[in-house]
Amino acid sequence: MRLFADLHIHSRFSRATSKSLDLKALADGARTKGIKVIGTGDFTHPSWFEEIRTELKDDGSGLFVHPDYKDISFMLTAEISTIYKQGDKTRKVHHLIGAPDIAAVSRINHALEKIGNIKSDGRPIIGMSSRNLLELVLTASNDAFIIPAHIWTPWFSVLGSKSGFDSIKECYLDLSDHIFACETGLSSDPAMNRRVSSLDRYFLVSNSDAHSADKLGREATIFDCEQSYASLLNAMKTGQGLSGTVEFYPEEGKYHMDGHRDCGVVLEPEETLRLSGCCPVCGKGLTIGVQYRVNELSDRLECPSSKERPFFSVIPLKEILGEILNVGTASNRVQKAYEKLVSSVGPELTILLDTSINDIAAAADEETALAVSNMRSGRVNKKPGYDGVFGVISVMRT
Repeated sequence: MRLFADLHIHSRFSRATSKSLDLKALADGARTKGIKVIGTGDFTHPSWFEEIRTELKDDGSGLFVHPDYKDISFMLTAEISTIYKQGDKTRKVHHLIGAPDIAAVSRINHALEKIGNIKSDGRPIIGMSSRNLLELVLTASNDAFIIPAHIWTPWFSVLGSKSGFDSIKECYLDLSDHIFACETGLSSDPAMNRRVSSLDRYFLVSNSDAHSADKLGREATIFDCEQSYASLLNAMKTGQGLSGTVEFYPEEGKYHMDGHRDCGVVLEPEETLRLSGCCPVCGKGLTIGVQYRVNELSDRLECPSSKERPFFSVIPLKEILGEILNVGTASNRVQKAYEKLVSSVGPELTILLDTSINDIAAAADEETALAVSNMRSGRVNKKPGYDGVFGVISVMRT
C-alpha cells in the first residue's frame, strides 16, 4: 500500500511556528495534503507531550490516532539541537528522533531534562554530543531511532559548512552503525546526495520540517508497506517498502547557493572559490550553501548505488496557483482556487503527482494543467535560494 509520510514537523511550542498548530490542525492539514502518517513533532516539550498523551490513542500498530481523524496516523517524533565542542570546532547538529511508544518518550524526556532545558522550546537545545544523544535514545528503546536532520544545512546539520563534519561516522563515532537513513532537507535532493559515496550506506528520506499546517507535505517520504511503526522503521532501515521521496526543487531551498543576504549577493560555488569565500560587496564571509558543500565532499558525478530510489520534484500547489493568479499564496483568491481543486480532484500530493493533466484542466483550467505538467517534466525557471532567502521556481515563464 503506497502511503506518504511526513515525520519531521513542529508544534506551536517551537519557536517561529504557527500558534494554531495543535493535533487536530496537523491531522486536518495531513488529510488535505494526502499524508497518511505524520510526526507529532516536539514530544520533548512537556505541554505538547501531555496533549499527545491525552488526545491521541495507540491504535495497536505503534502509531497513534486522533478520535476525529482516524484515517491519519501519528508517529511519536521530535527534533533536538545538539551544540557541543568536538575537535577544534563548535558543532551544531539537528536530529530527528522517533519512538515506538509513550513509555520510551517518557524515558527520553526524563534523561534529557537532567542535561538541559526542554521546557522553553519544542526543539530544545541540548549541550551534549550527537554520539551521546544517540546512546540516550537507544537506551530508552531498541526500537527508537535517530535520523540526521536536513544534513547539508550550513548552520545546524551533520554535514553543514559552518559547524558540521565531513562524514556521518565522524559525528556519531562508535555508534554510527545505528544510523541508517539521512534527511535530504529542502536545499538538496537525492541526486545531489548520491554524489557522495560515503552516503551510500544510508537510505534517504524527506520531510517538510513544517512550522505551519500549510507547509506540511512540501517534502515527504513514500512508503509501500503496512501502516505501522515497525513496518515504517524496517523500510527506512532495509529499503524494503521504501519507494522514494517527494522533494522541493533544491534551488527553492533557502540555503542552496552561496551568498550574503544583507548585500543581496548570491553566487555559484565556482565564483565563491574565486573570491575565497568573501562577499564581493562588503568583504565579509559568505554563507556557504548546500551545492558548494556537496561539491566539496563529492567524489563522483553519478550514483551507482543500489540504494537509489525514485524522487519527484514538486512545487507546492498554492505557489503554482499564486503564480498563475499573480497574487501571494496567502491571498483569498489562491485559497479559494486551492479549496476548489482539492475538493473536486483529491489531496494535494495526488494532484501534483498522479492526477491526469486532462482531469486537472477539467477541474480548474488549462493554465493550471499546463503548470502542473511543466512542474512534472522539469520545465521550470529557477531562481536559487541563498543565506536564508528562499528561491523561486516558476512554471509559467520558463
